[in-house]
Amino acid sequence: MSGRRSDLAMLGVYAAVSLVLGYLSVESSLTTPAWALVALFVAGVAAVLVSRRHPLAAFIVVLVLLPLSFAGGSGAEAVLVVGALYRSGVVARPQRAWLAFAAAAATGTIAALVLAIRVRVGPPLLGLAPRVDVDAWPLDWLGISAVVIAVALIATLVGLDVGHRRRELQALAERAEQMRRERDQEAHIAAVLERERISREMHDVIAHSLAVMIAVADGAQASAESRPEESRRAIGRVAETGRRTLVEMRRLLTSVRGESDAVDRQRVQASMERIPALVAESRSAGLPVRFEQVGAIDLDAMVGLTVYRVVQEALTNVLRHAREVQDVLVRISVADERLSILVEDRSAPAVPIIDPGRGLVGIRERAAFYDGHVEAGPRPGGGWRVFVRLQTKAAG
Repeated sequence: MSGRRSDLAMLGVYAAVSLVLGYLSVESSLTTPAWALVALFVAGVAAVLVSRRHPLAAFIVVLVLLPLSFAGGSGAEAVLVVGALYRSGVVARPQRAWLAFAAAAATGTIAALVLAIRVRVGPPLLGLAPRVDVDAWPLDWLGISAVVIAVALIATLVGLDVGHRRRELQALAERAEQMRRERDQEAHIAAVLERERISREMHDVIAHSLAVMIAVADGAQASAESRPEESRRAIGRVAETGRRTLVEMRRLLTSVRGESDAVDRQRVQASMERIPALVAESRSAGLPVRFEQVGAIDLDAMVGLTVYRVVQEALTNVLRHAREVQDVLVRISVADERLSILVEDRSAPAVPIIDPGRGLVGIRERAAFYDGHVEAGPRPGGGWRVFVRLQTKAAG
């Protein structure tokens, strides 16, 4: 229930009790003064209306009204004390709720004394004549005090229980919201990483294939008149490279849709076993590539894919940037449970590259996944050297 609705409910209950008790008072031949009832009611309504903005002041006013109501009113203001204690238990900390109960109990004891005296000497309460056994007021005081304190205790305990349940529900809701935000954040991070992976894979596939196709097409164009048969074979290699690239792109895009078998096929397609074919493809594009393998290499699919992509990107860089290439060496070796990849070329001094693109960045990202180390830079005398060491254990 919202604050405004609870205030209206409190006012409704208070007004109903005031009307009933006030009617019983003013209809009797021994009447309680009407002005006292009206004054107490107006003060009680004002206390409820300001209780949201000034809860302490409203609580003090309600406590003051209780003995005044028992002294010269109908006693309806006791409803306000019960409501204030309940609200304190719901919204305040338990320590403050118990302090409010202690204050109400002390005030209620004083009000009980006032009421015990009133029922014997007047003014009349609810139209009842004063009792004749005036000396028995201490027993009445004890009885009324016990009732007042018991009602105050019940109101406080009920409020504390309701408040505890509300705080538990709020904590659960906040925890659920926090978990939802964490899931959204994790999903966002996963999506970013997946886009990065797809971008890297697409770069590796497309950049290498286009570099090969351009190199072979340039060779075919240059030899079209002097060596037409060789030119036709080169055009066929361009078409074959394009078809293979299209197949790889389809597999990659299929993996984006979440089909894990497509990912497995792609890993098989791009693995250590494909490196000789990759070297042969680069040779067909005009690069004098030598491939050396040192040690028995038996890697899992993910490491094999990393090795393949590193070699592919390094050869792509040679195709794109190297001039007058004399020799290209690709060496893969395993020693002391460390995998080393070396791709270096001997060529004319390279023209400074303004935009390094994604190539070396992708190599470093792949190596970092295996706590690897990357060295990339020009060789003395011309050429480029890429050296990658992966901190991984070869199978077998």
